Amino acid sequence: MPATPLVLDMKLRNLLTTAVGTAGVIAGVNRILTTRAGDLEAPLVGSEGTYRWRGFDVAYTEAGDPSDPDLLLVHGISAASSSREFAEVFEDLSREYHVIAPDLPGFGRSDRPPLLYSGSLYETFLRDAIRDLADEPTVVASSLSGAYAACGASDAAVESLVLIAPTDTTMSETPRSWLRSVFRAPLVGSGLFNLLVSKPGIKHFHRDHGYADMDNLTDETLEYQWKSAHQPGARYAPASFVSGYLDPETELEDMLADVDAPVTLVWGRDAEITPVSAGRALAKKTDSRLVVFDDAKLLPHVEHPAAFVGVVADDIDEAPSTAVSTA
Repeated sequence: MPATPLVLDMKLRNLLTTAVGTAGVIAGVNRILTTRAGDLEAPLVGSEGTYRWRGFDVAYTEAGDPSDPDLLLVHGISAASSSREFAEVFEDLSREYHVIAPDLPGFGRSDRPPLLYSGSLYETFLRDAIRDLADEPTVVASSLSGAYAACGASDAAVESLVLIAPTDTTMSETPRSWLRSVFRAPLVGSGLFNLLVSKPGIKHFHRDHGYADMDNLTDETLEYQWKSAHQPGARYAPASFVSGYLDPETELEDMLADVDAPVTLVWGRDAEITPVSAGRALAKKTDSRLVVFDDAKLLPHVEHPAAFVGVVADDIDEAPSTAVSTA
């Protein structure tokens, strides 16, 4: 029997009531999570500073003797990224270098306005940061930020580049505007992002791609990543990341060809998203040194910090208990 207008009207009212109720629940949960996260503490032990860049307040931590060679540490891009990524090596590196570690715009303790973030924004930021925050530094950069650093180093003077599993491709070969719009949506986007950056969600990503040994993921690091991902505005930069808008326009090997400085590529032998075969191919094409860590995926500097410090200092025998090979 066909539904009468009265029945249809009642069904529509019920549907709207359910939708409003669900939206109310999502909004309530989002508020609770943000409140529970609280303010984000400093990611590293050192002197805190602010770099004013194109309307952003960019937070950074520095340590070491300013008269020592400058070393710029650039964290990778993910839903919960910050300069906390370098916590395991920051202090040791500061014994030989004047170390500067910024939180990229849209991440960590830096400003997170609701912009449409792009790869070109981060390329420009790295070029300017290399010039403004340091004096011909060695630049250590992780994952997608390795491409941004290579681009920046093609225009700004650097001593050398140390790139950790660098890539110029993320989630999609073609940017997906609909996905970015979903994550940027006030209620649904916040709800989906909170699911992605729940502690089980963060651990799932690290288990699949980040760590070869999950015992190396400390409770403190997990807690910090969770808190960082629940700061106001936290989803806007990752929304562009997961939808493919943060990929650089120029291929990584072409950017490295324009860098007038030694380049070291660091890879975890067990990496899957960017396998070590990609590292070998990139090293061959760009005449770069390749250093491969056993028992590591995307975070060899986190899982084998002493040996990584040795690589940066050009002494890979620093920690002989770690299996490290050059190619």
